[in-house]
Amino acid sequence: MAPVALREVRKSFGTVEVIHGVNVDITDGEFVILVGPSGCGKSTLLRMIAGLEQISRGDIMIGERVVNNVPPKERDIAMVFQNYALYPHMTVADNMGFSLKLRRTEKRLIEERVNKAAEILGLTELLARYPRQLSGGQRQRVAMGRAIVRDPQVFLFDEPLSNLDAKLRVAMRTEIKELHQRLRTTTVYVTHDQIEAMTMADKIVVMHDGEVEQVGAPLDLYDKPRNLFVAGFIGSPAMNFLNGKVVKNSGLWFETSNGRRLPVPSDTTAREGQTVVYGIRPEHLTVSDDGTEVEVSVVEPTGAEVQIFARLDGQQITAVLRERLLMKPGSTVKLAPERDHVHLFDSQTGMRL
Repeated sequence: MAPVALREVRKSFGTVEVIHGVNVDITDGEFVILVGPSGCGKSTLLRMIAGLEQISRGDIMIGERVVNNVPPKERDIAMVFQNYALYPHMTVADNMGFSLKLRRTEKRLIEERVNKAAEILGLTELLARYPRQLSGGQRQRVAMGRAIVRDPQVFLFDEPLSNLDAKLRVAMRTEIKELHQRLRTTTVYVTHDQIEAMTMADKIVVMHDGEVEQVGAPLDLYDKPRNLFVAGFIGSPAMNFLNGKVVKNSGLWFETSNGRRLPVPSDTTAREGQTVVYGIRPEHLTVSDDGTEVEVSVVEPTGAEVQIFARLDGQQITAVLRERLLMKPGSTVKLAPERDHVHLFDSQTGMRL
């Protein structure tokens, strides 16, 4: 195991810079997830850590060693790819032990490590099978087993669950997290799925357009997003955003263009007259006689809760309610935001106030 550090890492393709001075510290044994929309640079950054892409500027450190010019095979890392990358003509056991065979590792030691990894991953009875005889989830476990037998300092995962169906993705999330808790190997994991990031990571790195927007524990990012991008990207359903300004009337209030007023947090740094974006998560809206009246457009009952899509002064909002209320499209309901969970963002900079 080893820490990983990125120092002012930049990547250019020709004259176009796609990674803009990234700084990230990953401690020994930590599970860190790089998350962001497609094209944000997260996979490029992972490939640079692996040595599959050359960095243009900056330093990448694994342990105490700068590895900028170190070949991938000498970085003591193991990578699990999106498409599994298994050899179709080899058995599960041969796939898992192939990297050790290339190193001319003693046959007895290869068998010992393969059997140990197979036991951890529940693959013992499948060791004699070929990849074509396995399900998608089993193939992914074989790919993980191939990484485990190398006993690397760092695991790298590049969207390993994107080819699996929804139910299997949930099961594999649990398996990967349990595996990390058991091995405690430093892990860097790339995904565009913020639910994966929230449920699996010790620390999340949110990326956008080649830059790091925020780094922190999952609930820190959820409760205190640094800016509009992080607030809108983390959380499902997404945070509601309303445009308006701050007014003063026996304290500060948020006011929409049509004069509707909503409460703001007592510790806000927003000023009277400032144009802001009002953020509130769907689960922090409650039905109340003291609330603001909205027009319901869609009702989606999911069993445990009800999602309501409504309009407030022409702006779309979503509420997630635990109560099984009987509402129809076109009806009205009064919703009140929980003051302590309101976020205000500067409409010019997008930064949280």
